[in-house]
Amino acid sequence: MAASKKAVLGPLVGAVDQGTSSTRFLVFNSKTAELLSHHQVEIKQEFPREGWVEQDPKEILHSVYECIEKTCEKLGQLNIDISNIKAIGVSNQRETTVVWDKLTGEPLYNAVVWLDLRTQSTVESLSKRIPGNNNFVKSKTGLPLSTYFSAVKLRWLLDNVREVQKAVEEKRALFGTIDSWLIWSLTGGVNGGVHCTDVTNASRTMLFNIHSLEWDKQLCEFFGIPMEILPNVRSSSEIYGLMKISHSLKAGALEGVPISGCLGDQSAALVGQMCFQNGQAKNTYGTGCFLLCNTGHKCVFSDHGLLTTVAYKLGRDKPVYYALEGSVAIAGAVIRWLRDNLGIIKTSEEIEKLAKEVGTSYGCYFVPAFSGLYAPYWEPSARGIICGLTQFTNKCHIAFAALEAVCFQTREILDAMNRDCGIPLSHLQVDGGMTSNKILMQLQADILYIPVVKPSMPETTALGAAMAAGAAEGVGVWSLEPEDLSAVTMERFEPQINAEESEIRYSTWKKAVMKSMGWVTTQSPESGDPSIFCSLPLGFFIVSSMVMLIGARYISGSWKINLRSN
Repeated sequence: MAASKKAVLGPLVGAVDQGTSSTRFLVFNSKTAELLSHHQVEIKQEFPREGWVEQDPKEILHSVYECIEKTCEKLGQLNIDISNIKAIGVSNQRETTVVWDKLTGEPLYNAVVWLDLRTQSTVESLSKRIPGNNNFVKSKTGLPLSTYFSAVKLRWLLDNVREVQKAVEEKRALFGTIDSWLIWSLTGGVNGGVHCTDVTNASRTMLFNIHSLEWDKQLCEFFGIPMEILPNVRSSSEIYGLMKISHSLKAGALEGVPISGCLGDQSAALVGQMCFQNGQAKNTYGTGCFLLCNTGHKCVFSDHGLLTTVAYKLGRDKPVYYALEGSVAIAGAVIRWLRDNLGIIKTSEEIEKLAKEVGTSYGCYFVPAFSGLYAPYWEPSARGIICGLTQFTNKCHIAFAALEAVCFQTREILDAMNRDCGIPLSHLQVDGGMTSNKILMQLQADILYIPVVKPSMPETTALGAAMAAGAAEGVGVWSLEPEDLSAVTMERFEPQINAEESEIRYSTWKKAVMKSMGWVTTQSPESGDPSIFCSLPLGFFIVSSMVMLIGARYISGSWKINLRSN
């Protein structure tokens, strides 16, 4: 029996990783960063109308409880004492908006997901009120006025949901992104739950001044948001409150453990990839795709469609770091669409097998603009297209084109960072669920024409949240000093095609992107009338003659990111 016991050196740290597609709870050894155990639950998405995307906040919360409980059970089976868990961090899908009743603990409406497009007419009417020579929204927040961010989702809820309006009038309403909803619930909810967020999540609301690191009165007045419903803004690494989940027997053993780390998922991945130096960049392949580059203590404003955002602030008295970010709405979501909507695969893992069968898209290009195009275009009128089809095209070619689409979108963001110019990017660090797909990783190296480097432990988002939690003042079980950070083994993918072929494929992709634009001619999704769209729900096919691969001038030069502020 003694041989089956596993010695665990050093304290443990747990991390809740609540993403768009799933929830996970993971437990790490704070001395070695080794992942000891985890559990994952898939989350449903609801599409009540064309362009609307919602989730049930209670389902999200229950999935967190389930993941904590199952992980604790697994640790017990490994003879690991869960009383060694000294802190818990939270990482979350950003921008997704929840309003709940602080007296009952009940959500007042479904969570409006970051991908949701119902607020396009709200965005259009608000944009007319911004002076052309003084875009105070972008200068204060680093963000374009877009359906993507929380302020317009909250505005929609205030305008359209009577339960929300009434709760605000009666001072019962609390607003938060998913981190706030989870921390409030996990620290007691109606019995003294802590209503807070961290600077990274706050910076995605369009209500937060990224220079002063405070909610901005002018922005709140512009969007018509009452400031009293907003959470308190804290750093990304400090004790927010203690776990109170005694109703669950297994997870109840974590009662009293501090929740001491909070980072939006992309910032968490930046920390987990240990991108602590200016110019270090990572790309996360999840439901969407998010490339962040650390710009240090400077707010760098992009002229090419990138966002300026808060990267992290690892302690109350620690300095804030900023990042340039390129956001792609649809990455892993296109695989889920092929599975759930078209049924050409039964599991997400099958996509790699299909793509491997053909090894090429055979001139087929897939632009998955299901929610318009994000960076660098910010074009809400775009919709999904598959073009370049012939009678020879089959589901394997479409699968390959779907993987290529993720890589081409990443290339567009890296190009935008290159045009914003400065520090050479000799390789791209990657993470996220899709990075287990070796075809995708090789395609990414080929299309970027630089090496792609993947850590052997891909759970860097959860690792970042655990690092922030373990390093918090009053916990102190995880050192963030460079000499103490555990070395991570990496897998490296080198480009295997010539530069000219890479450029030809990329130029044809851009031709397909141009064809995806302008499909929605009237933006008023609030009406819920699908006839206002020129596309079928969630994308459609355009059957055209085979796209001829045309020559493209090879653009030479190194990948660079310029860290210059406006």
